[in-house]
Amino acid sequence: MGVGIGAVFSRRFAQRSGYSNMSNATFQEIGAVLRANQSFAVLSHVRPDGDALGSQLGLALSLSKLGKKVMVRNEDGLLEKYGFLPGGAFLQTPLGEPQDFDVAVALDTATQNRLGTATELVRSARIWINIDHHPSNPGYGDLVYIDSTAPATGQILFELITSQGLPMDQAIAENLFVAISTDTGSFQYPNTTARTFEIGAELVRCGVDVGRVNQLLYESYPKRRAELLRELLGTMRFEGHGKVASFSLSLKTASRLQARPEDNEGLIDHLRAIQGVIVAVFFEELPEGKVRVSMRSKSDAADVCAICQKFGGGGHKLAAGARVRGTLAEVEEKVLKEICHVVDCNS
Repeated sequence: MGVGIGAVFSRRFAQRSGYSNMSNATFQEIGAVLRANQSFAVLSHVRPDGDALGSQLGLALSLSKLGKKVMVRNEDGLLEKYGFLPGGAFLQTPLGEPQDFDVAVALDTATQNRLGTATELVRSARIWINIDHHPSNPGYGDLVYIDSTAPATGQILFELITSQGLPMDQAIAENLFVAISTDTGSFQYPNTTARTFEIGAELVRCGVDVGRVNQLLYESYPKRRAELLRELLGTMRFEGHGKVASFSLSLKTASRLQARPEDNEGLIDHLRAIQGVIVAVFFEELPEGKVRVSMRSKSDAADVCAICQKFGGGGHKLAAGARVRGTLAEVEEKVLKEICHVVDCNS
């Protein structure tokens, strides 16, 4: 066993023996595993966002430059709006048959079941690595690195890659920049730190064209997204003297507009930006008799992660989500009621 591998198996034993309060693996331990093994499956969550995709492709490109065999998968592939990301071909190839890998890496995925069908392609992996920034992550896997203070998994990967001397070039930097930018609201959300700006500067020094990337990310939306926003604003409602704002999307409306799942990304920010709103909620009806609930908060006193955990979800204190069984009307009623308990809608 190479350097760090012994720690993997001791962590695996501890987790499978029922211990949950485990300390993070070190970057040195993770780096040793990345160098010592040859085949990798790099996975992330269903309905991937920019942090998930940028993190996947950034790590995959770095591993490939080390001469490793890499498969990159998530349940939905490369979303249209992120088609410009370097290394996108990793996610455009056919799914193929299940394979054996030395290492499976789960990125930006709070719970293992959110990896969805991507795990079906990993027949076996000797080692599972879990790298994430969601505080609700229970620490599944053999090597676990969770930093809930990091605004994006892409920021953690930058620290891992640079500290361990792994390959970094313009293509990798662009993916990590997109990962960080999208999860910080283009460096605007409260989770943005001085270190985040420093890393952004380092990525620009690696060759990231900020103007080009931001135009592709934030100024190249399809027309159907604007039409979707118009429909959503028509369903807008307020609770608790304007402290809670929500809108909803039915399957019927989504079908009529031919909206894609990625068209929803960021639309909740229009609610969050309203003066006086503390919690914003987006309800999206799903085909399997569930409703996808996305929440955003502007106050630490309104912990939307704790609210979403009551419905089987999770995330961050100021940004979280859940999938709740029931009709759109039923889920709206019980979720908004729970939010009002926290926000004190009567005052």
